[in-house]
Amino acid sequence: MTVYQQTFPLNRETAIPAVGFGTYLISQEDAKEAVRAAILNGYRHIDTAEVYENEESVGAGIRAGIAEAGLAREDIFVTTKLWQGHAAWGQKLKNEEETVAAFNGSLERLGLDYVDLYLIHAPHGGAERLNQWRGLLEIKRLGKARSIGVSNYSEKHLEEIKAAGLPLPDANQIELHPWSQKPELLAYMKENGIAPIAYSSLAPLSTWRAQPGQDSAKTEAMKISDGVLAAMAAKYGVTEAQLLLRWGAVLPKSLNPERMRQNIDLGGFVIDAADLASLKAMDRGDGIAWSIGDPTHTD
Repeated sequence: MTVYQQTFPLNRETAIPAVGFGTYLISQEDAKEAVRAAILNGYRHIDTAEVYENEESVGAGIRAGIAEAGLAREDIFVTTKLWQGHAAWGQKLKNEEETVAAFNGSLERLGLDYVDLYLIHAPHGGAERLNQWRGLLEIKRLGKARSIGVSNYSEKHLEEIKAAGLPLPDANQIELHPWSQKPELLAYMKENGIAPIAYSSLAPLSTWRAQPGQDSAKTEAMKISDGVLAAMAAKYGVTEAQLLLRWGAVLPKSLNPERMRQNIDLGGFVIDAADLASLKAMDRGDGIAWSIGDPTHTD
């Protein structure tokens, strides 16, 4: 097994592991063991969020994994996210003070002294969006988050921060995979020094979010494999998931220890130019886990 431990910089002080373990849809009951197992299988980046309602167990799993693997806290990169509120769902939008308070709540549930990355989960903040960002700047100033960023932000939302004369995010976590490549947004982010962090990187798989209650905008046609990824993966002697994860910096999620190992065993092959061109041609535009163009997702 070749554990893929490449990192990339978020700011002068912080580097993020290129492959992380995502905990979305992992229950409070399962998260401790899942995170512990992920750390023992080589993961050094754990991703959670306030709205996932599993921060307590994720934190317990981090502490258990660190102890069992003989690691130090600084060996594990931890991301969590602010749930900013959403007026379209009848929720109050958090202001600057409430943003700081929400972060402190996440930190307490995780049982940590700091996080490595704190994100605004979505651009639902409306009139409070900039105040929420000011809250994150204060959290970083206090040293409670080593880096800060946003998630699901479009160029419009990032330009709003710039126009206000505020420091730009270290990162923007976005849905990113061969079906949703976002070249214009990525170019803007590169120009402005904002690192991309991918999620839902396994979305093109027919098995992705196939269980009842797992939300996705996949059509029935999208759920049928055309065999292209399978053939490409077979060429390299890897699984389709490994191929997709190698394509980008990613946050895989699995409760299966063997799949955990496969999902981080990415260092033994390189996708050739012809296959990269084929993957590039798969772009379908907007994502299927999240759509910036959906009026309920932006304001």
